[in-house]
Amino acid sequence: MSSHWRAVGPGLLFAGAAIGGSHLVQSTRAGAGWGFDLLWAVVLILVLKYPFFEFAHRYTAATDESLLHGYRRLGGWALWLFFAVALVSAVINAAAVTIVAASLLGGLLGVSWSLPNLALLVFGAVAVILAGGRYRTLDRAMKVMISLLAVLTLAGVVVAVRHGPVGDFSAPRPEIWTAAGVAFLLALMGWMPAPLDISVWSSLWTLAKNRADCRRVSVAHCRFDFHLGYLVTSVLAVAFVCFGALVMFGTGETFAEGGLAFARQLTTMYVQTLGDWTRWLIATVAFITMFSTTLTVCDGYSRTLIGCWRLLRARTAWERTDATGGHGGYLAVLAALILAGWGIIAGWLSGLRTLLDVATITAFLTAPIVGWLNYVIVRREPMPLADRPGRALTGLARAGIVYLVGFGLVFAATRLLPG
Repeated sequence: MSSHWRAVGPGLLFAGAAIGGSHLVQSTRAGAGWGFDLLWAVVLILVLKYPFFEFAHRYTAATDESLLHGYRRLGGWALWLFFAVALVSAVINAAAVTIVAASLLGGLLGVSWSLPNLALLVFGAVAVILAGGRYRTLDRAMKVMISLLAVLTLAGVVVAVRHGPVGDFSAPRPEIWTAAGVAFLLALMGWMPAPLDISVWSSLWTLAKNRADCRRVSVAHCRFDFHLGYLVTSVLAVAFVCFGALVMFGTGETFAEGGLAFARQLTTMYVQTLGDWTRWLIATVAFITMFSTTLTVCDGYSRTLIGCWRLLRARTAWERTDATGGHGGYLAVLAALILAGWGIIAGWLSGLRTLLDVATITAFLTAPIVGWLNYVIVRREPMPLADRPGRALTGLARAGIVYLVGFGLVFAATRLLPG
């Protein structure tokens, strides 16, 4: 067992990256708006996305190379395809997670500054930390803050269950099988537990841990690490839906469109359930959780994009070009990503919820591409036969791809067909 615990690291980093907008905002909105009715969607997408995230850890542990190398082995077209998906996702997701972090910062400080100005503070802090190489310090703090948020959220759910729901559970639910309802379902599932393209980050983190420890982690140990992180993010996803359902559903109150108003509502939910002593604690923990997510998103996408570019310039598909990010070009990509993300926030007039919905729907619609790429590379060379996924996991992956494509077509139909 001690050898398993030594392998722990990338899986918890994955959990830290995942527990952000998908949990704090979308899962809570699902519970507040539909009670427990959308728990099926959260559980189903957690199951169907599971293989594609697992493949990232499995492939890297078995081959000692990143998913980006695996895409490149399929051909330049595969890496170009992923690069296009990552580029679009990077800008939209950086803006989306930062606007949530900025909203929580405004609520924490009690100021009424505009979201672009608050976002500028968040992005500035991210740039200083990453450029100064001090990410490791915040990474340690992030794990503590996420653990604290998990404890508070689970405690809130237990207390809410004991006291019973605040609102009227016989209240009518909004119709889900409408254009607006299907759009929210995609938004809920798009980031649940995270966008599929961040599976590359897990691959890069696994490689980085191997290099730092001067040894390769076995596939079994790597999967233990992944399962631990995936369990944490899955339990909290369900907990946030339950918390929103028990505290807000049926009360007649809905989450505000504005970011600062949303931040106040989120804090109030904890205060009403756990007591006024939690006000500053939850405000601080929620902000640090989202700030760490913003930091991870900016760092992860910058490393992914520069890693993609290096491999696209490689002479052969198997060239051992460094695709872990490094420093060459990293700061330039980071600066471009921050400027683009801030530009979206500064020019966005529709509010926090709409921007999050755009980001999460985009994540859902691009998920089949990344899922299919991950499915293909774990079933061919250089993946050892003994480490390739079995029939059950392969079947689940196929079902996941069919579901992601099918539900995307349902969404398109609700937008294109009359009525």
